[in-house]
Amino acid sequence: MADDDRDAIRKDFDEAVNMSASELGKWLDTDESQEVGQKSGGSGESTGHEMGRRIVELLGKKKGDLDDDYAAMKKVHGYVQRHMAQEPKKEDVESSKWRYSLMNWGHDPLKK
Repeated sequence: MADDDRDAIRKDFDEAVNMSASELGKWLDTDESQEVGQKSGGSGESTGHEMGRRIVELLGKKKGDLDDDYAAMKKVHGYVQRHMAQEPKKEDVESSKWRYSLMNWGHDPLKK
C-alpha cells in the first residue's frame, strides 16, 4: 500500500474517531454500550463493541506500527459515515441506540 493511501486512511480514521482511547474504553464498559449492535457468532459481543476494543488498541499505536491495521481503520471510517447519514429525526439522540452504536465505533455525534 502506498504511503499516500495510508496517510489518507489515517486522516479519515482520525476524523471519524472523535473519542480518546480512555473515553472509548470507559464507554465500552457500560451496559448501554454492550446492549446495542448486531451480535454474530456465539460470543454475545456485538460487532461494534468488538471493533471498539480494536479502536482503543489502534489509538495506542504509533504510526509505524499500523501495518496490518489499515483495513480496520478504513472500515471504521466507512461505518461512521454511513451511520451518521441515518441520524434519527424524532428520537432523543442523546440516549438513542443510534448514538450508542456510533460510540462503540469511537464516534460521539454529540461531541463538539
